[in-house]
Amino acid sequence: MEKEAGPDAAGLRLDDPWYEAPAAGWGEPDGAGGGAAGDGWSHAGARQEYSAADIYLEVQNSPAFREVRRRYRRFVVPAAAAFLLWYLAYVIAATTAHGLMARPVAGVLNVAMVAGLGQFLTTFLLTWAYARHARLHRDRAALELRWETQEMTRGISR
Repeated sequence: MEKEAGPDAAGLRLDDPWYEAPAAGWGEPDGAGGGAAGDGWSHAGARQEYSAADIYLEVQNSPAFREVRRRYRRFVVPAAAAFLLWYLAYVIAATTAHGLMARPVAGVLNVAMVAGLGQFLTTFLLTWAYARHARLHRDRAALELRWETQEMTRGISR
């Protein structure tokens, strides 16, 4: 963050390394090119129509955001419930069904050890499935929402 020099600069400006200042008059309302310093920032507040809170509420109420959240919940809720049931079944069986859990499977390996190792395996499988689901069904839409939100909040003073 740098303090802008000059009498017009009363506040702090956060420099965005991904922001390319538009050519004179491009992308500015009514062809007004640049701010007071001619750097593409609107110091007079010409682009400041909404507050950041209004913009984020608008995004939160948008159909695209609701779709991302719906896709997230459609995966996470059933997966978390299934894993919790599997974990509770293991704990209940370990505490109440001593005979079943002590039954040998192969050599010194018994049912309790296989089920315990199965807990680790399902943790890794669930992590892989979550990352895959996010990559295929949510990441692109969420990234688009992020960029749209950043574009909408670009001219708002912080």
